[in-house]
Amino acid sequence: VQLQASGGGLVQAGGSLRLSCAASGSTFSINVMGWYRQAPGKQRVLVASISSSGGTNCADSVKGRFTNSRDNAKNTLYLQMNSLKPEDTAVYYCNLGVDRFGSYYPLDYWGQGTEVTVSS
Repeated sequence: VQLQASGGGLVQAGGSLRLSCAASGSTFSINVMGWYRQAPGKQRVLVASISSSGGTNCADSVKGRFTNSRDNAKNTLYLQMNSLKPEDTAVYYCNLGVDRFGSYYPLDYWGQGTEVTVSS
């Protein structure tokens, strides 16, 4: 499976961006997918995840502002980011994972990352 993330850029605080992650391979529709982000000097953290049937979870820090979705017919994952804040500045990665006892577990399939910079 290969993942290709896109859609990052520079935006002012309060603005919006939509990230996309195009996946190749036949397992996309049956896997849980996730978005991670890594800010400079910090660890990579899970931002949002979505099950094969469309059930979603978001981190508290982005809840109400970010929405993740997927189009299994297009093998594409999306992250709509609204009301962006400077603290959202990071490199965003898409990931293919599995559900383990109700929690997201990342497999070693990562997109190349797309950079989001939010200016104040």
